Amino acid sequence: MASETPAKRQKSSKDVPYRLIYWPGLPGRGEHIRLALEEAGAEYVDTAHLEDGINDVLAYNSGEQPKDETNIPLFAPPILQHGDLVISQTPNILLYLGPRLGLVTDLENDPDGLYRINSLVLTALDGLSNEPHDCHHPIATGLYYEDQKDESKRKAEDYVKNRLPKFLGYFQRVLDSKASGDGPWLYGGKLTYADLVLFQCLDGLMFMFPKATTKLEREGKHGKVFALHKAVAERPRIESYLESSRRQKYSNGIYRYYEELDFKG
Repeated sequence: MASETPAKRQKSSKDVPYRLIYWPGLPGRGEHIRLALEEAGAEYVDTAHLEDGINDVLAYNSGEQPKDETNIPLFAPPILQHGDLVISQTPNILLYLGPRLGLVTDLENDPDGLYRINSLVLTALDGLSNEPHDCHHPIATGLYYEDQKDESKRKAEDYVKNRLPKFLGYFQRVLDSKASGDGPWLYGGKLTYADLVLFQCLDGLMFMFPKATTKLEREGKHGKVFALHKAVAERPRIESYLESSRRQKYSNGIYRYYEELDFKG
């Protein structure tokens, strides 16, 4: 029997709800996927809100799942299940969801747009998600924060002074470019999933480093970046989601608040 093509899979799984498999109790990297699903009004199941949802995470982490002959073993959540397809890695999942949820530009007229959007996403996740995580775990993820507190202070101070303004400056340049188009969005004059990713990254940083982000916003050099954050938050479905119990609070995840790391920059 011939293998199912992506086009056939897309057609057969069109009405199948998405299933997001992620740790309960924190937004984490799964939040980027939730925002895309929420903005699109897509039907999905989030195991973080299921009573025994942690068992799904543990099954994939231990290698018990997936059991079929097509899907590869996965390293860690977030994991997306859609029909017979099971994939991981935040940018990879968004690359899959973006066209299906209408969160990209018109690919018929702009076939390379998806790769430009993906480039923006990868840059945001590198500098505004992965690097902030390293601010409270600069030595080893297997150590407690308290075991690397001094190193965390040095890392966080350098990040808010040098790296954070550098990445926000980059996205300000993107928003100033002709490729951004009209309106507050990063690319093509249309909301894409890259805007949702930048929103979530900046939102987490505002929680983690309130002094630095407040200072940067007041200075006005990155006005369009902060305006994008506001524009995303005001979108009806996103606003409703942010006010709901589905939106988990920041806690012991990527974006953590420690008073001793709250440098002004």
